[in-house]
Parts: sequence; structure tokens; C-alpha cells
Amino acid sequence: MTPLHEVIKNKNTKINPIWIMRQAGRYLPEFREIRKSNPNFIKLCLNNILSSEITLQPLKRFNLDAAIIFSDILMLPYGLNQKVEFEKGFGPKLGEVNLEEMSKIDEVDFVEKVYPIYKAIKKVSTNSITKDKNTIGFVGAPWTLLVYIINQQSPKKNLKDDFFKDDFLINRILLILEKFLKLHIKNQINNGANVIQIFDSWAGLLEEKDLPNYIYTPTLSLVNYVKTLNVPVICFPREIKNYKEYCEIVKPDAVSIDYNIDPKKILNDIKIPIQGGLDPKILLTDKETLKKEALKYLEIFKDHPYIFNLGHGILPETNPDMVEYLVGIVKNY
Repeated sequence: MTPLHEVIKNKNTKINPIWIMRQAGRYLPEFREIRKSNPNFIKLCLNNILSSEITLQPLKRFNLDAAIIFSDILMLPYGLNQKVEFEKGFGPKLGEVNLEEMSKIDEVDFVEKVYPIYKAIKKVSTNSITKDKNTIGFVGAPWTLLVYIINQQSPKKNLKDDFFKDDFLINRILLILEKFLKLHIKNQINNGANVIQIFDSWAGLLEEKDLPNYIYTPTLSLVNYVKTLNVPVICFPREIKNYKEYCEIVKPDAVSIDYNIDPKKILNDIKIPIQGGLDPKILLTDKETLKKEALKYLEIFKDHPYIFNLGHGILPETNPDMVEYLVGIVKNY
């Protein structure tokens, strides 16, 4: 059984698998080399030869337990014909929402637009490097995608003032998202993804009173769907106001925690396997600090099923040697 399955399905506390959010990316010189001649991010995600190569780069360097496909949660709105661009130094920029256009998209159109992602997953999951390791597929949670679709960019701390003004638009988009997220998940699994992670990057923007409508109900529907496909699902509701309630209602197989969470408190609150928590900025310090912080998480979760990861994506300025050192700490614990 693969390491992540051992922890998630068998609740094994004797091992601590490790993978890192955004492990395939800008901190690796070999990735930057590819990026130089491929400035268009969307096109790069849709080049199955390059995206599968990028996915495997960190596994060639480090003794990681899983590959996560090099893609983006915004490939979903892209597949629904919303304009998506990535601007250097700014981040994602999305076009105006055209509900009529979005409603016309059928499953064949969608799959045709994002098909190279599935081809890349097939390449990764059948590569000898991932033998006995996990291949992670992923999607953005309905709420987070809704934020990007209506807000048309990263909200940072605030949504547009009129974000919630059109209930009909919001509910219609959530229904469309549910349908195509399920399709996207199924196709990733059919091509070899054996764990699914749902990223709710903007969960922290909502007040507790709004969580049932925008997070609990739509995410629960996705989680239940993944469970019918017999693949474990990890949820990452970043900075959500109530992790305990989230886990009790949404019932993911494992939950990923952000770095603002007190790991001791979460240990008392949550019974399911836990992933992550380490602040990515710790990798920018020194080896002594990194060791101390990594061991803190390993000690706290030593009797709880735990997958080592960061509390958010690895930062572009991280030295790969620090990643090597971190992997060594976790493996030798």
C-alpha cells in the first residue's frame, strides 16, 4: 500500500509520508529553465509532455512520497470558457463572467479543452518513479473557484463590494461548478490519480454564518462523490474559522491545516488524519530553526495519523537544499 493510503486508510501512525504543496515549481532551477522558454502558464499546463516532466522533477531530486500534478485550480474556469491569464507580479486575471456562455458548455467541450491534464496524469502515474508512491490529482473547492470567477482576480483580503449582490448568478455558477468539478475529478482518477486534494484557498474570507451555504454544502457533495470512486480525499480549507466543525460536516478522509493553526489544539479537536502545518517561511531560515520546527510537528502528531507537508505552498525563493534537509528530518524521525 502507498504511504499516503497507509496513513489515510489504515490510520498508520508509525510512518510520516511527506510531499510539499507546490513541490513542482519556481524554487527548482530545472523548472525555471523550462519556464524561460514557456512563458504562457496555461499553455504550459496543457503541454502534457512538459507538465508531466515538471511534476516528476521534485521526485527525481527528493525522496518524496507523492507526485502532485503540475496544473492549476483555474484550469476549471478555463475549461468553462472564461478567459484566464496569469500576469507576472500580479497573479491570475479572469475575464467577465458570461453565464449564458458557461451554461452552454457540455462535458465533451470541457474535456476537450483540458484533456492534456489527464494525459499528463497518465504519464506520471505510469512512470517508474511513482511506483509505490501516490499520484495526487486536485481541484479548487466550489467556493474558491466562485471567488475567482466573480472577483476576476485574487481577493487577497477582500472581495468586491458587490460580490454577493446576485444570488441567481452565484447559485447558477455553483451548480455548474459542481457538475464539472465531479467530471474533472473522475477523469483525473481514471487516468491514475489515487488521492484527490480539494484546495479551498479562500475559505478564510467567510464569516461562520456563511460557511454552510458556500463551503459545507457544496464541498460535502464533492467529498461524497470522491468517496464513491474509492479514492481518499484530503481537504485544505485554508484559514477557515472552524476546522473542527468543517471536518464533522464535510467529512474528508484527511484534512490539511494552515500554518496559523495551533497544532496542539487541532490534535484535540480532530480525529481524522491530519496533513501539513509547517510555515513555508521556515524554509527560508536556517537548518537549526527548520529542524526544530519540523520536529515540533512530528512530536505533536506522533500518535496521530499524519502526513508531513507545509501550511501553504512552498515559496519561490526557497533553497532546494533546505527541502532536501527537511525530507531527511522527516524520513529519519
